[in-house]
Amino acid sequence: MKQLIFFLLMTITATLAHAQSDKVNKIIVGFPPGQATDQVARLLAQELSQELKENFIVENRPGQGGSVALATLARSEPDGNTMVLAALASLVVNPHLYKNVGYATLSDFEPVALVADLPMLLVVNPKLPVQSYKELVTYAKEHPGQLNYASSGNGTLSHLGMEELKRNTGMQIAHIPYSGSARSVADVVGGGVQMVIDTVAVTQTQIRAGKLRLLATTYSERLPAFPDTPTIAEQGVKDFRLSAWLGLMMPQGTPPDRVARINKAAMKAIQSESVRNKYAALGAVPRTMPTQAFRQFIAAEYERWGNGVRQAALTVD
Repeated sequence: MKQLIFFLLMTITATLAHAQSDKVNKIIVGFPPGQATDQVARLLAQELSQELKENFIVENRPGQGGSVALATLARSEPDGNTMVLAALASLVVNPHLYKNVGYATLSDFEPVALVADLPMLLVVNPKLPVQSYKELVTYAKEHPGQLNYASSGNGTLSHLGMEELKRNTGMQIAHIPYSGSARSVADVVGGGVQMVIDTVAVTQTQIRAGKLRLLATTYSERLPAFPDTPTIAEQGVKDFRLSAWLGLMMPQGTPPDRVARINKAAMKAIQSESVRNKYAALGAVPRTMPTQAFRQFIAAEYERWGNGVRQAALTVD
């Protein structure tokens, strides 16, 4: 009898373990494939799969500057199987910018882990006769209304960053929004628009090929990938810093032990030499933060960017 009970317990344990290994977890990304957020998500999916012995896949749901993905998450069951790798803009900018995003950042989600900074670059089409940010400002003032810039969508950092530079300098440059970085950068390369601010991941290949001219970085310090390129702060805009942080979010009500498990696995992956090397190739900067600290960070950023949107009087229907 004892042998039978032991056999049954072993069978049940094996069945549960098999079911656990076959479980599919989704990391939803609010941008098209190939963008920096998507690339970081795929890297994390691979690392989490290995660390937790579970299946993690990436699902792209672009739209409204990343807000479509978060609205989907807000409606998802808090079963611990669904999460979003959210960018700064979708979490703390879009709710102030759009009339309705379908979620409340501070109450609809469980912050899991801050995972990366994505420093950005200011690039122009090489035919534009400028070699630095200062020269761009001078040229734009001499040709008011004749230049335009691309962004990866209304409310994204590529949009807000350039608007902040315009406010600081008085440049008159029109905004042309696109649905994602790939299209916006491609149009700058093609000459349809003159400039864009976007991540290292989507611009560095074109920069090195001579199809884009790099004028400045937007990070707080020079980047190892482009050590000879000064920051915008170095070129006259004091304290200017623009970087798209990324964080994992789960639906409100997700069991705390599951949130803690994902946080621990993500933090371990990010601190590994392998992931740090892969981040460097993407132009990403590793970031780690305990769950509660991440929650407080989001609240502070929500207030900061809300004030910024109001001061700029920006709205999007």
